[in-house]
Order: sequence, then C-alpha cells, then structure tokens
Amino acid sequence: MRILITGGAGFIGSHMTDRLIGEGHQVVAMDNLVTGDMSNIAHNRSSSAFEFIFHDVSNHIHVTGPLDWVLHFASPASPIDYLQLPIQTLKVGAMGTHNALGLAKAKGAKFLLTSTSEVYGDPLVHPQHEEYWGNVNPVGPRGVYDEAKRYAEALSMAYYRQHALDVRIVRIFNTYGPRNRINDGRVVPTFINQALRNDPITVFGEGHQTRSFQYVDDLIDGIRLLMETPFNKPVNIGNPNEMTILEFARLIIALTGSRSEIVYRPLPEDDPKTRRPDITRAKTVLGWEPRIPVEVGLRKTIDWYRGAL
Repeated sequence: MRILITGGAGFIGSHMTDRLIGEGHQVVAMDNLVTGDMSNIAHNRSSSAFEFIFHDVSNHIHVTGPLDWVLHFASPASPIDYLQLPIQTLKVGAMGTHNALGLAKAKGAKFLLTSTSEVYGDPLVHPQHEEYWGNVNPVGPRGVYDEAKRYAEALSMAYYRQHALDVRIVRIFNTYGPRNRINDGRVVPTFINQALRNDPITVFGEGHQTRSFQYVDDLIDGIRLLMETPFNKPVNIGNPNEMTILEFARLIIALTGSRSEIVYRPLPEDDPKTRRPDITRAKTVLGWEPRIPVEVGLRKTIDWYRGAL
C-alpha cells in the first residue's frame, strides 16, 4: 500500500512510519516540524519506500498519486505545546482534519483519526469507556486540545455518515517510548530527564492523580489491528494498569538509580484527577491488549534518553 501519515516526523507518527515500511508499504510522511523532528525519520530518508513532504496540514493538502490510507497524526499533543500554540492546535484539529478527510475521500482511501483520552476531560466516570461523553471545560486552557480532538471526531463521523468514508478513530491514552521529546513537558520525559540529571522531580498537587501508561509499540500494534478491522466507532487504546503520579515518580527514581528528591508544585488548571482506559472494546473487537509491562518499556525508554542526553 501507499500510505500518508500526517505528523509523520512526530513521536508516534515516526514509529508508525517504521512499522509500515518494515511491512513493505510505501510511506509519505507529512509534517511542518513545529513539534516533529527530522531526526525521528532520518534513518528512512534513503529508503525508496519513504517520501517526506514539508507542509502544514491546516492548509490544503495535495499528494500526487494514489493513496490507500490517510493516517492523521498531526497535532501538538503535550500541554506545553498546545498552551503555547493554542490557535494552531485548534486549526490542525479542525482545518487539518477537514483537509485530511477531504484528501482521503478524493483518493478513495481509508482514514484514521488519532484522537485522545483528553476527550474525556476530567472524567466523572472511571474507568473511561467509549460511550462516555466526557467532562471538558471548553473555555479552560486545556480546552484548545480537548475540543480540537472532539471536533475532529465529530467531523470524521460526519464524513463516515455523509460520504460513506471508511473511518477509524483511536483514542490514545498516555503513551511513552523513544523519540518522545526531552522537553515535551509530559510526565514520562519530564520525570526521566529530571532523574537522569539528579534534579528534583516535580510532582503537581500531592501526586494522588492517576494515569495509565502504555509503551509505544503496544499502541502501534493496536492501531494496526484497528486499520484491518471493519469498525468505525472510537476505540480506546491504552494500558489499564493505573498508578498515581507519586508512585510513578518513585518508580522512575528506582529504575534510573537517581538521587533525585521529589518536590511538589501547584496543580495546573483542569488537570484530570483520574485517567484509566476501559479496553473492553479493544479486546472484543480487535483482540488487542497491551503486552509490554511498564517497567520493561520504561527501561527501554530510559536507555534511549541516556543516549539522547
């Protein structure tokens, strides 16, 4: 197949690029490098199966030749990024998704939207299942990302209903692994890099809020199964192994052998108190569940950050 990946130079997009090229497909990676990095895809630049297009998908997308899949990964995805780039985040969620859907329709291609657990906001249902509508503050600082993804889901389903476009929607829960930017601002790269430098590890609030962390290879496995399965409703892909942020900080200290101490900072506005996926749908429809234990994935990730530092 010939496949377009928007956000193809990003953390998850680059891992998907590797998987698809490894399977023998042709990949066109598109990125404006606002949060992506060419170093993530440098090893593919000499491959005849790889093409890179520098482009902002918020503008009209043109790709010469046939496409079998359009995988829409493009978007700022960390709080640091979407708080600094609020309008760009909304534009890529709205206009970028519209352009990617239009391209898929024109090419007769299957379409994937990478959505997020952030559509559940600060959830009042735990764990979060796909039928839950969420608890999102649309005018809060995190709303630019949450609502961009919620709108992108609505637009994708409108194309499915109006144009019979073959749509897939994956709701991604906290994912970590190599190539996640050192200054990304999310908890895994932040804690690992603070620990490797023996700097204080910053925990917001009292650290009682929970997250569920999955290794990037498990996510890619789930997306691949979803693309091969005739199912058009959203699917949670995440690890239901829930832990508090304080527990996670202590785990990182132990795995790195760090001398870091834990310090506490005020909790950011609208920071979710809990986050755990209900993966019943993924198990039932896709036959998927995460395989890589958190400690195993973290050791691989820590090794990568040591090299990056």
